[in-house]
Amino acid sequence: MSAQAQEGTRPGEPVFQYRPALDGVRAFAVAGVVLFHAGVPGIPGGFLGVDVFFVLSGFLITSLLLAEHDKHGRISLSGFWARRARRLLPALLVLLIAVVIAGQFLLPTVELRLLRGDGLSALVYVANWRMIYRGAGNYFAQTSAPSPLQHTWSLGIEEQFYLVWPLIVVGALGWLATRHGGTRRGRVMLLALTLAGVGASSYAASQLFDPTNLNRVYFGTDSRAQALLIGCALALLLGLAGSSARHTGPRQVHPTLGALAILAAAGLGWMLTNAAGTSAWLYRSGGLTLAAVAVAVILAHAVVSPNSPTARLLALPPLVWLGRISYGVYLWHWPLFQFVNAERTGLSGPSLLGLRLGLVLVIPIASYLAIEQPIRRGRWLRRIPRLAPAGTAVLAVLATAVVVVVATIPTPARNTALKTPPNPVFSPGTTGTATPRTPPPMRRSGRRPGAQPRIDFFGDSVSWTIGSYLPDEPGVDVHTRAIEGCGITTQSDILELGSPHSLYPYCPSWPSRWQQGVDADDPDVSVILLNRWELMDAKLGGKYTHVGKPDFDAYLTGQLDRAVTIAGSRGARVVLLTAAYTHRAERPDGGLYDEDQPSRVDAWNRDLRAETARHPDNTMVLDLNRLVCPSGTYIDSVNGLQVRSDGLHFTPEGVRQLIAPWLIPQLTAIASKGMP
Repeated sequence: MSAQAQEGTRPGEPVFQYRPALDGVRAFAVAGVVLFHAGVPGIPGGFLGVDVFFVLSGFLITSLLLAEHDKHGRISLSGFWARRARRLLPALLVLLIAVVIAGQFLLPTVELRLLRGDGLSALVYVANWRMIYRGAGNYFAQTSAPSPLQHTWSLGIEEQFYLVWPLIVVGALGWLATRHGGTRRGRVMLLALTLAGVGASSYAASQLFDPTNLNRVYFGTDSRAQALLIGCALALLLGLAGSSARHTGPRQVHPTLGALAILAAAGLGWMLTNAAGTSAWLYRSGGLTLAAVAVAVILAHAVVSPNSPTARLLALPPLVWLGRISYGVYLWHWPLFQFVNAERTGLSGPSLLGLRLGLVLVIPIASYLAIEQPIRRGRWLRRIPRLAPAGTAVLAVLATAVVVVVATIPTPARNTALKTPPNPVFSPGTTGTATPRTPPPMRRSGRRPGAQPRIDFFGDSVSWTIGSYLPDEPGVDVHTRAIEGCGITTQSDILELGSPHSLYPYCPSWPSRWQQGVDADDPDVSVILLNRWELMDAKLGGKYTHVGKPDFDAYLTGQLDRAVTIAGSRGARVVLLTAAYTHRAERPDGGLYDEDQPSRVDAWNRDLRAETARHPDNTMVLDLNRLVCPSGTYIDSVNGLQVRSDGLHFTPEGVRQLIAPWLIPQLTAIASKGMP
């Protein structure tokens, strides 16, 4: 992360005393984030390492600004921003170029389409807002895997802070100090303003928290600025107390602060081992604020008592070494974890973790030695200072060109000569493609037939992709009534990708919404496809259970009966599509999450067939799983055509070129002739 700034050796830069302990803080922060993303058990709160970086950034940047003001009586904004760009931008540009080029070979088409926007937002440091509105991490809006640049959201928040905060400091130390009694008074007022900002940000987090969509509160600059501002407040407090890290002084011992640091470390340790990103108390009850305050207390003790046990522990050489390369470690770890996975390497568990961690160290070391340090401190920059901004500018132009041009290069044409499985509705030997003749609509007592067969799709977001992407078919009227993010289970506590998840609040109303669709459309055929929520662990009777277990199968049977009854309530035939095997995401150790286990898909498909056995007159199963997974295992492409966008949802091309030629003829035949 960009908190790695170590300032102060080049001529003209503000004097700032180097503290090895601060590198140790960076080491703990980046280790927490990396191990959390690696899925190492026991640290569900490792994501709080980002807040550690935020606090450290606020502290360092404010200390540097105050140091410059003390030395020169003013602050050069252009100089400050130039130092930030020289320190942070080159490594980011190299990362963007590498990710976009690698993505051409490793990412599916749907994700490549999103990568250009991800890259541009990272380049201009607004990635956090991109991730909010992109829908990353939000099941009902997300139809692609997490972006390999998703982690740049935190860089965006920090750079936005670097842009605005110096202006506030200059204003406070200039205008406020002049009008209200000198520099010290100005700093006191700036501290008051900073603390007010902490309160406002904490309040924003409490108000923006939504358990069904954490993106806004988690990625928002306003809700996450509190950690940065707490670091700023620490720098101001130490400066006013005369113990700022900007000055050398006696190595004092502060027993009270030491005791507080021990308590703060214990509190942070508890959060790291107990907090979850979905925990309401982090946002609504000030948990993020308390975590940032704890980090500030530890920093304060390390700074004002550099000979204390806290400072000596944080200054251990391995920690200092990791802290120095932590910016590169943070930059590279997330895309490496996305690209170097079990599917591509054939590794899992400790061997996959070892490979990933090895790469996460080797590549950042190379970046630090070959890119970051030469640009930041190289003697050639001192001799020819104008080459530094020029070189960075050239690299920025190159990165922009790569993001814009390479990420939009059309993918090679794929073989779309598809082999469709035999059509179970038509007689053997038929092609399974739609015939030019329009089948007549159903004729039922009390129902005025339309001019063409009417087909409705019900279910979740997977069903939505089929109903929405079907091509217009002459003589067929298709409506999509699927509810994204909702199945037919109404259990509020479920496990999604191994983490607790609350059912979206509108999901329990699915029966009434389905019924409204049936009443409005009066379909001839109702198609039901459910392929996610029924496969997850759900809490039933106070304990988690899942499909394939007698208690949950009994519950699902009741819900499925209800779904079939509603879908056929106006006389429509009901078609149940089997769930296809999925590979939504790998566990950090390379294994499959429970809801992606083939055994669960098979158990659910058995329940579907049992349902048709109970209602043979108006219900039948069509084996979608056999069509899109002809080998009996998950695949994302069939005969060269990409069928899945993210291991679960179907691509528009897959629906139009593979599913539609197989499905539409069967549905129109059912509409005109009834069940076979």
